[in-house]
Amino acid sequence: MISVYVLWTLVGYLTVCMTRVIKGPTVWDRLLGLSLVSTKVNLIIIVYASINGLAYLLDVAIVYALLGFIGTVFTATFLRERAKGDKA
Repeated sequence: MISVYVLWTLVGYLTVCMTRVIKGPTVWDRLLGLSLVSTKVNLIIIVYASINGLAYLLDVAIVYALLGFIGTVFTATFLRERAKGDKA
């Protein structure tokens, strides 16, 4: 029963992170918010897998974490290079 409360708490944190994505004053705040959303979704997948005993979802969570990390790094690199090009 406690696991269900953990899931609902993570969903609540996910909505808080989504407000940072929507209302972020800078693009870097929005990128950080998207990274947090990716992490929270990953945690939700892991908790759901542990509640229901679905081991294959842990593999999905690992792949999702890698894609989230790579997407964040590529987006940050793109934004940094774009800002560098605007100053030149």
